[in-house]
Amino acid sequence: MAAALTLPAEAALEQAPALLNDVDAAIAAADDGVALQFDASALTAIDTSTIALLLHAKRSAAARGLTLQVLGAPPKLRELAQLYGVDELLPLGEPPVAT
Repeated sequence: MAAALTLPAEAALEQAPALLNDVDAAIAAADDGVALQFDASALTAIDTSTIALLLHAKRSAAARGLTLQVLGAPPKLRELAQLYGVDELLPLGEPPVAT
């Protein structure tokens, strides 16, 4: 079974402290051995803080033996991850399907 966290539309520097708490709480609450899924499809306000938050989530999840998946990563998030050379480190799932 997967545990889930839906990321808000805004996940930039101003929102980072609250989101860090949400991420840590989701990881702490997840059952051992589950896949932790972050729904990133609503993200519109993204900056390097978003990348740092996701890298923190990946490290924290791995420390608990959890697998992290980021689903619906928007193109801007993928571009930033690639720009900073961490796209291979982040578990960004398939991009959202345009409707």
